[in-house]
Amino acid sequence: MRSPAVYILASKRNGTLYIGVTNDLIKRVWEHKNDAVEGFSRKYKVHLLVHFEQFEDIYQAISREKQLKKWNRDWKVALIEKQNPYWHDLYDEII
Repeated sequence: MRSPAVYILASKRNGTLYIGVTNDLIKRVWEHKNDAVEGFSRKYKVHLLVHFEQFEDIYQAISREKQLKKWNRDWKVALIEKQNPYWHDLYDEII
């Protein structure tokens, strides 16, 4: 999982959402889950990996992150539920 990726974390099903981009998805999600970095995800307990997309290069991933951050909440929820209707934590699937 050391390729550029955009990911969405959630606090719970239909809970608070966080969208991020990284070059190392496993490491970055681990940091969120273990509150290793101060910020939004620690403050709002956003620890469930509910969606991710991988890309060839970081510029594509950054572009997609910016696009998703502009979406309204209903669109983000629909995107998550299209691939992950029960909002399972996908972290175990990527490690």
